[in-house]
Amino acid sequence: MDNFIQTTDYDATIHREILDALLRKSSDSYDPQIIEICEDRAVSEMRSYLNKQYDCDAIFSAQGTDRHPLILMFAIDITVYHIFCQHNPYKMSQIRKDRYDRAIEWLKGVMRGNVTIDGAPTLDDETQGENSPWQTLSDKVRPVML
Repeated sequence: MDNFIQTTDYDATIHREILDALLRKSSDSYDPQIIEICEDRAVSEMRSYLNKQYDCDAIFSAQGTDRHPLILMFAIDITVYHIFCQHNPYKMSQIRKDRYDRAIEWLKGVMRGNVTIDGAPTLDDETQGENSPWQTLSDKVRPVML
């Protein structure tokens, strides 16, 4: 995708040595596509929850300090969870499961409308109305015959 997550962003969430060990393909190198695949999965997963109310194209195309820090944090948590799952899901630490579960619960709250993301770009009112599960329609007004 457009690399919403940068490699240096992981430093605040997971030690570099652990990340390198999880991504290692052989004893001395790793496949950089693994991390991109997991990032793409995380962003796609988040889009499915956010796309009813928020402008996902604007959110996930942001770079550097323009990225929303809370969205970035949860995207990293989901990505790290997917990286752990491809490595050995049976030896995953409880904190990784908890952080993933917390991210999904937050996304569900956003999707239901119970949680708002302050500062995140929203869709226009018309598009939000079209995405709403509650839509009110009425018959066309008929002309009055006198």
